[in-house]
Amino acid sequence: MVASGKLVLAAVLTESMAFYGLGSFASQDAALAAYLAAHAPASLMLSLAVYALIPLARSRPRISTLALLFSGIFFVPVLGFAGVLGAALLRHFLPVLKAPQRFFAVRLPDLDIHDSSEKSGQGFRQAGVRQFLKNDKAPVPQRLRAMVALSHAPSRVGSPVLRELLGDAEDDLRLLAYGMLDSREKRLNADIHEARKRLAASGDGDERGRIARQLAALYWELIYQGLVQGDLLDYAAGEALRHTEDALHTLGSDPALHLQHGRLLQQLGRLDAADAAYRRARELGLPASRVVPYLAELAFARRDFMQVRALLQSMKDWDGLSRLEPVLKFWGQA
Repeated sequence: MVASGKLVLAAVLTESMAFYGLGSFASQDAALAAYLAAHAPASLMLSLAVYALIPLARSRPRISTLALLFSGIFFVPVLGFAGVLGAALLRHFLPVLKAPQRFFAVRLPDLDIHDSSEKSGQGFRQAGVRQFLKNDKAPVPQRLRAMVALSHAPSRVGSPVLRELLGDAEDDLRLLAYGMLDSREKRLNADIHEARKRLAASGDGDERGRIARQLAALYWELIYQGLVQGDLLDYAAGEALRHTEDALHTLGSDPALHLQHGRLLQQLGRLDAADAAYRRARELGLPASRVVPYLAELAFARRDFMQVRALLQSMKDWDGLSRLEPVLKFWGQA
């Protein structure tokens, strides 16, 4: 930049001498010769100075660019010199204009395991915990902290993930997952044991029905949270069904109890009885939004796809069904 400034100053001084030479000779030919003798080196120096300011990507080929600059300055004596000099000054003083970039690279953010609410004390976000826990390349201490965060998630969400971790290669994770599942199961089993004692001590009537309904709900919670598998699952479903039917003898007008009855019958594969239970719950005033999805499941299990579509299309105008929205959209387009 300093060298270019010196060349520009030298070019201006030489050009001034060229104009001075025009008035120093009586003969026009001699004056023109003196002017051109000074104007030529001035044009060359200004060409070199301006060329140094041109970005490298636009200054090729070098000889042609220099020849173009020299020709514009030399063959247009006044306007060419002044125009190129003015352009060089503008190029130097005006801010650099850059074309906007549509795409640019950004650095990947670091995983912040401390990004959580201070009140929750989880130390890890619940979103993405499942994928993080299944990543066997992640540090074990961080995976353990993720499991602690998972303990704050609903059991319906956390229990399947914990069950998957029972086969993990890390002993610490397997033991922690087993302990968390066992703790949840023990709490429910303790509540079941207490409810069974109260049921045995109760007499006939509404009190027995209420305890039976509570006991059925506890057995269903074992199923819903995924804490029982295989034969234990069948046992829990059978016990829940038995206590639900006991409760229906005294609480037969409870629509939620009929809905629970239908879900247990569906769990055991008794589809026709489940259908009747769902419809009875609907007759007793249970909102359609709580019953129609289960009726659609039954229709799908029977391979009655026209009925599935009809039932789900009746739900398209309902609000608060974000979890079912992909299903409704699929069957609406089918």
